[in-house]
Amino acid sequence: MKVPFLDLTLQHQPLRAEILAAWASTLDGNRFCLGRDVEEFEKAFAAACGATDSIGLDNGTTALQLAAQALGLGPGDDIVVPAFTFIASAWTATYIGARPVFADIDPAHYCVTAATIRAVLTPKTKAIVVVHLFGQPAPMDEILALAAEHGLKVIEDCAQAHLAQYRGRPVGLLGDAGTFSFYPTKNLGGCGEGGALISKHADVLKRVRILRVHGSERRYYHDFVGGNFRMEGLQADVLSIKLRHLAGWTARRRQIAARYRAGLKLAELTVPQVPEWGEAVFHQFTVTHPRREALREHLTKAEIGTDLIYPMPLHLQPCYAALGYRPGSMPQAERICAACVSLPIFPELTDAQVDHVIDSINRF
Repeated sequence: MKVPFLDLTLQHQPLRAEILAAWASTLDGNRFCLGRDVEEFEKAFAAACGATDSIGLDNGTTALQLAAQALGLGPGDDIVVPAFTFIASAWTATYIGARPVFADIDPAHYCVTAATIRAVLTPKTKAIVVVHLFGQPAPMDEILALAAEHGLKVIEDCAQAHLAQYRGRPVGLLGDAGTFSFYPTKNLGGCGEGGALISKHADVLKRVRILRVHGSERRYYHDFVGGNFRMEGLQADVLSIKLRHLAGWTARRRQIAARYRAGLKLAELTVPQVPEWGEAVFHQFTVTHPRREALREHLTKAEIGTDLIYPMPLHLQPCYAALGYRPGSMPQAERICAACVSLPIFPELTDAQVDHVIDSINRF
């Protein structure tokens, strides 16, 4: 039985006619950049996040950059970033001239903790990027308490955590700003690029809206150095349609994760824990095993797709060599990168396919 790592065709086929009809309307109305389609999505997405407003952007990386700018961060500042995450989380600091300072993770849930953050604070630390990695909320109460103690801003990177909750509260509104990605492979993905930002601070939202359109409130008058970070109408169409299905897709991801957790019995295989504080949305189901490469080869022979998310921690990436980190400086992140493998988890998987993955792993 073939089990792809991800097959977006299965998601798009039943929505194809609705998406094409929406695109036809947008094309006929010449609503390409911002406009009604984007505004409608912004309202719907804000409601889904429990927010008063959301701002549609061109991608999730932009959202992180604009969050940092709107919070007044910049050159000379240190920003704490997880060592185990996608590189865009570190660009939050780099793009604005700040310095990323990497923190190790808790291998139980792959997120930073107050303890790992505290260990790397410097006199120049001004903010923390908390990544709800793979859709698992980080331990926010302790992190927010640490941030309050030291007067730090908190940016929640929710790129993989659409609809995730921490102690019954939506992620993204716990800190000072929350950012989302709508890259096609995300739990809520467009047919191209897209991103969004939410915040409980009206001044942050206002500043980001201005930065999004070249730092301008009035056309051709520019109050700030901004850029072209607008969401496109065609992407908003897709996202609005998919958003109506997101709760059901999320429920199915949780069912698959529960099936994996109950069925996987291979010795030395570590499966993701589900801490009591979070309602995870399982963007990825990432396990670890000391013979990771042999396990992947075994699964490939069984026609099961896998991926390595992520094979190298950020502090050892060549682009950050000048920061001076060495192997061994983030032991948990390095260990996870050497042993992790991500299994198929998308809503259209059948129980039979999931069971094939489980049986194949248990026979390894």
